[in-house]
Amino acid sequence: MKEAPGPRPLEVALLASVFVVAACGLVYELAAGALASYVLGDSVLQFSTVIGTYLFAMGVGSWLSRFFERQLPAHFLRIELLVALVGGGLPAVLFLTHAWQPEAFRPLLYGLVLLVGLLVGLEIPLVMRILKRNVQLRELVSQVLTFDYLGALAVSIAFPLLLVPQLGLIRTGLLFGLMNAIVALWALWLFRHELRRFAAHVVACLLTVGALGAAMAGSQQITSLAEDRFYQDRIVVAESSPWQRIVVTQGRAGLRLFLNGNLQFSQSDEYRYHEALVHPVMAAHGAPRKVAVLGGGDGLAVRELLRYPQVESITLVDLDPNMTRLFSTDPALVALNDGALRSPKVRVVNTDAFRWLQGEGEVFDVILVDFPDPTNFSIGKLYTNAFYALLEKRLAASGYAVVQTTSPLVARESFWTVVNTIESVGLRTFPYHANVPSFGEWGFVVASRRPWRKPDALPDGLRFLTVEGVPPLFDFPRDMARVPTDVNRLANQVLVTTYEREWGKLHP
Repeated sequence: MKEAPGPRPLEVALLASVFVVAACGLVYELAAGALASYVLGDSVLQFSTVIGTYLFAMGVGSWLSRFFERQLPAHFLRIELLVALVGGGLPAVLFLTHAWQPEAFRPLLYGLVLLVGLLVGLEIPLVMRILKRNVQLRELVSQVLTFDYLGALAVSIAFPLLLVPQLGLIRTGLLFGLMNAIVALWALWLFRHELRRFAAHVVACLLTVGALGAAMAGSQQITSLAEDRFYQDRIVVAESSPWQRIVVTQGRAGLRLFLNGNLQFSQSDEYRYHEALVHPVMAAHGAPRKVAVLGGGDGLAVRELLRYPQVESITLVDLDPNMTRLFSTDPALVALNDGALRSPKVRVVNTDAFRWLQGEGEVFDVILVDFPDPTNFSIGKLYTNAFYALLEKRLAASGYAVVQTTSPLVARESFWTVVNTIESVGLRTFPYHANVPSFGEWGFVVASRRPWRKPDALPDGLRFLTVEGVPPLFDFPRDMARVPTDVNRLANQVLVTTYEREWGKLHP
């Protein structure tokens, strides 16, 4: 009895190409979605629209493949080169566009996603038709789809955990562009006897590989060019983590921190923000010994907490280890927070704050909640009633929590949504606001089971707050006064939508 013949080298090569093609296509899709969420906010909306556009374009590409009847290997090779150039260059082009022509970012984003999706939609049908010459249809479909899905699985795991943190979006795109170009070179060799204009195809492959290789070699310069233009000031730190792009600039206003392009603090006035966040609750408590800080990986809130000698322990919970590492090792950043993260009183926990609240049963005298604004649903969950219910359980009976709560002037409804949401879990609220020039009028909310009281004294060395100046922070003028709002729940996340609408009026 004869054994079934094994797969021929041509079949193996083409199936391996399917794996690479699927991986590359998904990388371009993920890179577009990540860039859209960085620049436009609301990650769920951006990923949904990018993925929907991409899949639609793939469907159109698959339909158009029916019109390719002759010279299939040549068509496949050309499409690979186009995908390599367009997909591989997509992150770099979008970064530069955002820096130089931000109004063109959105139409270019969806134009490139459509084009890449169209080309990727052409690839697999052409490979299947080439393989069909030697493989039975049943085996053909199962093999191609298996390798297609395996390639997608590999990239979906590697993209957030390995590729973006180690390479960044621009180099990740170019690397996979080069992989598409290598598939084209592979096809050039496999079908060298079938290609009519072999020399022209060789030149096209070499030019594509050369262009992508040169861009890869200059990727750091491309990133610097785009970010220097966007941030204006000199960039002194730039890192990508699985969660965000961290950039620190140095200019006339001193050091400034940006996460995903959004300003987090400016050295010139951060003391106003952090004094307003920390001292109204710490001084009012009287004898806080155990304190938790959720967010605030820059250590600036911890710096203010360490002004209180009676504090015995501070637990800092920040998702991103890159943040806490930078602000505990970089000399300029350590100088800014007075080495707060190196204090023996401080314990750093790098995990999701929501998950952390669900875990340990430790309670705290004071909890500071210093998250970025709710620009997307992953951050918005940290402003829901589910989160505040967990927070309430971790607060000592006489404890105070304080939550940074966006601008009550620009985002009035968003601010009072947070207040209403905190009250929905049974905590009393005491909203207040302070002027921080880099941000304008900024809001905070004290949450507790007992009334907030005016502090009798404040630590020495403050630059903004005085004992007499604290009570006026709790008065709201008419244009910032309370308005009716819904409760922000995990099931609806109304705050993210409201926030985007209100801030969108300021930055259309």
